[in-house]
Amino acid sequence: MEVVIDETLRAAVPQIKFGIIHYEDITVGDSPQMLKGRLQLFQESLFFELEDQNINELPEIKDWRSIFKKLGKDPNRYRHSAEALYRRVKKQQYITSINSATDLNNFFSLKYRIPLGIYDKELIQGNVVIRKGAEGESYEGLNGRQNNAENLPISADDAGPFGSPFVDAKRTAVSANTTRALQIVYLPLMIETNDAMKLVESFASMFTHINGGTAHTAILAD
Repeated sequence: MEVVIDETLRAAVPQIKFGIIHYEDITVGDSPQMLKGRLQLFQESLFFELEDQNINELPEIKDWRSIFKKLGKDPNRYRHSAEALYRRVKKQQYITSINSATDLNNFFSLKYRIPLGIYDKELIQGNVVIRKGAEGESYEGLNGRQNNAENLPISADDAGPFGSPFVDAKRTAVSANTTRALQIVYLPLMIETNDAMKLVESFASMFTHINGGTAHTAILAD
């Protein structure tokens, strides 16, 4: 499976970059108590850190707000997933455990203030292009709604959009049946490529420690 950045998206946001992780032979199930505990404790600690902070001014969150704005999507109306998680924590609406893959995604997103997506590769049709959503495009999201993809940064296969730093699609969601997965790390503009690779490799290492299997990492940049 090939994953590429569309040239139009590169032109609109020249510094944009993504971490790509391919997982094979993984086992997704209930999270171990260690991960559940870390996710809960991190949110409780973060709540106190955020009391006097403006979430929009946190550098990584600000970066992805700026990307949405450059692409023509109002970041106040369409909040990227890391910002949405932070706003939940600030209201003490803590996220609870879902499964061992999704919980790690949420933990990474909270810790590093960036959106991430994880997708069942068996449910992806063909190769993947990360691009700007076109007029009239939409997809059924994990938020239970039909989401307007126009001007969003999206990941699309032969069947259309399935991933976005806004919200992912239901049709490619990981589950207990997932054995092969694609993880997309929506990196902040500020990060250098070498540092991005180290970060993505650390994600892959922790993921396979919890879920088994093997991982292959890459950075898509200019």
